[in-house]
Amino acid sequence: MADIYDVIVLGSGPGGYIAAIRSAQLGMKTAIVEREHMGGICLNWGCIPTKALLRSAEVYSHMAHARDYGLGVEKFSADIEAVVSRSRGVTRQMSSGVGFLMKKNKVDVIWGEGRMAGAGQIVVSEMKKPVVEPQNPRPRGILPTGTYRARNIIIATGARPRILPGIEPDADRIWTYFEAMKPKKLPKSLVVMGSGAIGIEFASFYRALGCEVTVVELMEQIMPVEDAEIAALARKRFEKRGIRILTDTRVARVEKTGKGIVAHVELPGKKTEKISAEVLISAVGIQGNVENIGLEELGVKTEGSTIVVDGHGRTSVAGIHAIGDVAGPPMLAHKAEHEGVICVETIAGRKVHGLDKSKIPGCTYCDPQVASVGLTETAAKKQGRRIRVGRFPFIANGKAVALGEPEGLVKTIFDEKTGELLGAHMVGAEVTEMIQGFVVAMNLETTEEELMHTIFPHPTISETMKESVLDAYGRALNM
Repeated sequence: MADIYDVIVLGSGPGGYIAAIRSAQLGMKTAIVEREHMGGICLNWGCIPTKALLRSAEVYSHMAHARDYGLGVEKFSADIEAVVSRSRGVTRQMSSGVGFLMKKNKVDVIWGEGRMAGAGQIVVSEMKKPVVEPQNPRPRGILPTGTYRARNIIIATGARPRILPGIEPDADRIWTYFEAMKPKKLPKSLVVMGSGAIGIEFASFYRALGCEVTVVELMEQIMPVEDAEIAALARKRFEKRGIRILTDTRVARVEKTGKGIVAHVELPGKKTEKISAEVLISAVGIQGNVENIGLEELGVKTEGSTIVVDGHGRTSVAGIHAIGDVAGPPMLAHKAEHEGVICVETIAGRKVHGLDKSKIPGCTYCDPQVASVGLTETAAKKQGRRIRVGRFPFIANGKAVALGEPEGLVKTIFDEKTGELLGAHMVGAEVTEMIQGFVVAMNLETTEEELMHTIFPHPTISETMKESVLDAYGRALNM
């Protein structure tokens, strides 16, 4: 049995590997257990490869509209094999980078499947069957499988696609994001079940490459966590691009045929419809990986498929911590990373603020992009707040018009009495890169007056952010 560790992290996703690095930086003896991919699902099958795919789709879309910019492109086509190959190449590069960071920070890597076996013990065994195919060679310096001891264990096992009974993926005609990320050929038509970030990003990608796409959403609006006004504008853009969207609609069952699938859907007013397509992508959310890691035996409290934690990653059992998707929503990589740092610094005895979920930004990398932080207008009103709402459209911004991206909106919500920025919501080009300005403002407790006195560079799309603040107080200058 190896010497006792200060921290062993179970899972090397964005939360896990960041926690391991921070632990090592603080002088704690650290190891990380990984069963499949350095970097976890996010780096190998989620955040990073999807952005590579979407970038290819974006370039393809620009080529299709080259003449709008005074350019001529005679012939062009989408080579899906090459598109996927580029995406997988990006993941290999980034995953190997995580392996390098482990070595650089002297974090011991134990390759295998970990399970807690009593207080402060993890038994690591060989992974019998990979959930998905390995993408990269195992990093060097791996410790052997066996039993390891630690004063603190951080569970960062992540999540997997939620499966609906009767609509189980078969890797052929019913896909999860695993299959959707590396198609062998482009389907001519597909149904996307679910309009959250995963569903909408894939709908946007496949539509950009010419596929016939139908999105089916159970809720009354697409992108249900977003501000209703922003979601409605995004929907108009999606439909303008040719994506068919059905809201307040349920996929009752899916029938497989010789040519693909038939989705039997229930629409509002008890109407029904059959939608034929080659493929159905199931994007109805994710669930935490809480099974078979020893939680029940140790008495760690769970709720559904997630582990109950406080704002510092502590579970109901001393010495056991949890971060990331397995620790509950919002299930976002940047939330996991921040949780990892908070958790480790708490273990090290440092005084650190707990996680404030109200200031976690959300980004969806569809076309148009959507980004937000804080309260929606509806949520602010439900809290009984008196608010000021500012709006500024991209069409009034010189840079957006020059880029050929005039369709977009920035919306800001302030507390009428205090001037506190309660929420910011955006739809349009590059808003995922701009939202952090509002996140910083909220973390610094910036008021509307301070934002008004901030100088934004010209010409930039970011000027819409200041104009939205000005509009909330009847002072917009360019509208």
